Amino acid sequence: MPARALRSVALTVVLAGAALLLPTTVWAQASTTPGTPTAPHPTLENISIVWPVTGDTDNDATVSVRYRAVGSTTYRTGLPLRRVPAGSAEGHSWVNHHSGSLFDLVPGTAYEIELSLADPDGGSMVTMLNATTRPEPTIPATARMVAVTTSNFSSSLSAAMPGDVLVLASGTYQGFTASRNGTAAMPIVIKSQTPGGAIISGEVRLEGRSYVWLEDLAIRNRVVLNDSTGIVVRGCTITTPGSGVTGLGDGTVDSYICDNVVTGPTTNWADAALGAEGDNLGEGIQITGAGTVICHNFVRGFRDCISTMEEDEAVDQRSIDIYGNDLQLGADDCIEADFTMGNVRIMRNRLTNCFVGISGQPTLGGPMYAVRNVMYNVVYSPFKLHRGSVGDVALHNTVIKSGDALAVYAGVTWSRAMFRNNIFIGGQGGGTYGTYSNGSGQIAQMPDADATCSFDYDGFGSIGTNMFRGRIGSASFTSLATLQSATTEAHAVQVDMSAFAASVMQPSSGPFPERMPPDLRLAAGSAAVDKGLALPGINDGFAGSAPDLGAYELGSTPPHYGPRTGGVAAVCGNRAREGTEQCDDGNTTSGDGCSATCTVEATTTGAAGASGTGAAGTTGAGVAGTTGTGRGGSGTGAAGTTGTTGAGGRTTGAAGAGTIVGSAGSGPTGVAGSAGERGVTGGCGCAVPVGGAQAVAGVWLLAAATLAARRRRSRRR
Repeated sequence: MPARALRSVALTVVLAGAALLLPTTVWAQASTTPGTPTAPHPTLENISIVWPVTGDTDNDATVSVRYRAVGSTTYRTGLPLRRVPAGSAEGHSWVNHHSGSLFDLVPGTAYEIELSLADPDGGSMVTMLNATTRPEPTIPATARMVAVTTSNFSSSLSAAMPGDVLVLASGTYQGFTASRNGTAAMPIVIKSQTPGGAIISGEVRLEGRSYVWLEDLAIRNRVVLNDSTGIVVRGCTITTPGSGVTGLGDGTVDSYICDNVVTGPTTNWADAALGAEGDNLGEGIQITGAGTVICHNFVRGFRDCISTMEEDEAVDQRSIDIYGNDLQLGADDCIEADFTMGNVRIMRNRLTNCFVGISGQPTLGGPMYAVRNVMYNVVYSPFKLHRGSVGDVALHNTVIKSGDALAVYAGVTWSRAMFRNNIFIGGQGGGTYGTYSNGSGQIAQMPDADATCSFDYDGFGSIGTNMFRGRIGSASFTSLATLQSATTEAHAVQVDMSAFAASVMQPSSGPFPERMPPDLRLAAGSAAVDKGLALPGINDGFAGSAPDLGAYELGSTPPHYGPRTGGVAAVCGNRAREGTEQCDDGNTTSGDGCSATCTVEATTTGAAGASGTGAAGTTGAGVAGTTGTGRGGSGTGAAGTTGTTGAGGRTTGAAGAGTIVGSAGSGPTGVAGSAGERGVTGGCGCAVPVGGAQAVAGVWLLAAATLAARRRRSRRR
């Protein structure tokens, strides 16, 4: 190890409950030793990437990302992975890794992902990863239709087999508990013959079930998904005296909760209802577990409209998608993404009349992405990043509220956040609501953000206050110029309500009464146009000289919010899959897996496979390589493309295996291949326990005491 990669640190050992500081000196590793990257729980439109590492104690390693649909010849650039150093918060711990997501992909499609790790201290390498998005849930063509009435529903449900579709005639049915499982290929579907015609008067319990679907039902109580897998709740109208859809215990895994109308008991938009101590009740959609998609629901009248679990009830809360939802009257949080554990993606939601917009208290390492959300008349804070939150990413959001424009009243340090291309407008109407002050109209009030946080390319405004002041970290500012010079917001701009094409009112009289969602598309020539930063995989295909700030690019059509029933006019190229679109990757360019008319393009065979740790790797399409690490693999050219000589695959071998020249490969006849990248010697891929806990999927660690406490608690709610 080079000398520059070493530094002396003190070793603290905990023995028999007492911390002993020993005089022993150990060496910390500034170079990176990569582990094996994974893509846990792909969803329909997004893929999570997690790459564990050891070393890199100076946290200066980066990972760039390219990807393409299998069979495509064109790579696209993704957002770089986020650096997530080992850490802990609120009884939960996580290991040293890089993590991030690919966004707006085509459902049911295989992707090749190239990850390039660069560390100036050593350990740089390039590796490949394959992952496939989940398909849209579709009733199989071979499913058996079973006609059901109120008289034979119980017996039909008890006898249901995988592949059965129970078609319920209109009428009122009692609440029920499902006792049979479907399979991933052949689910059991319980469906109303006429949307809303079959009324379920009572709870629907799918505890412990796998691949059971609910469609088009009118449910007059909650739906319980505890300890379940592959559940679909789609097109239902859920009216509840408490919570709407809940998946607690070990949670619900890889489920799909979309296109529903969920209405709760909190109907009073008044000061007494607001906040954690307010007179409010119920969770609209509340889940724990990995891989669930919550999309295009209309949710109104709850304490929290959409929420994850907290404390020791939070189980593997990663790779969760929350997008396209229309959320109103969340008396505490519109979206409570507390205790999330990485690659939770909150995108293109419309949030209106909520005490808090998006809560992450805390985010446990992250990243938690908030992308292109629209928030109007949120009261307290658009982002509640409290309790030592780590790893929050906010991109292209538009916020209009009373009081302080962007404020995080944490009281404790929060870290490793990144904000880019947002619009935050506050101003008159500040005061004390729900026993909490939302400020006097300052531009930004984030004194607890530490130096690892990065804010830039955002637009700020304070309406009717005649001031432009605030604080970010230890730096205070009193003008746009001092914001730019004293903080990381070097490219910030000042905006006001003229930024929007429609006539939009800032809630200058405070949050009451309830307000309707406005049109927040930008006006041509406004201060927010062409002022953003290009973010690969997020704002590709922007118009003008640079991306625009806020949720909508100038001239774009807003995505559809809420249920996609009754027909939705599809707009190809707006990154929202609508109507009959098979895909929408944010552009109208063919050749990248999603055509110019938003249909899935046919792909060719023979594309390169992904490399694996210590196993034979592959090269790309007929690309000439040099030296691979581990056992070299032969290259394979994609049909009709390059096909000369391949070389050793880029794979990571076991520690001490050395570098071995890969064998020559071949491909179909084509044009000459270009020079490949040099293989890199692999390092130790062993897992390192932290705090004596066990790793989950090689990355996530739950503190032992917390795990034991969670197991002691009841799994039924």
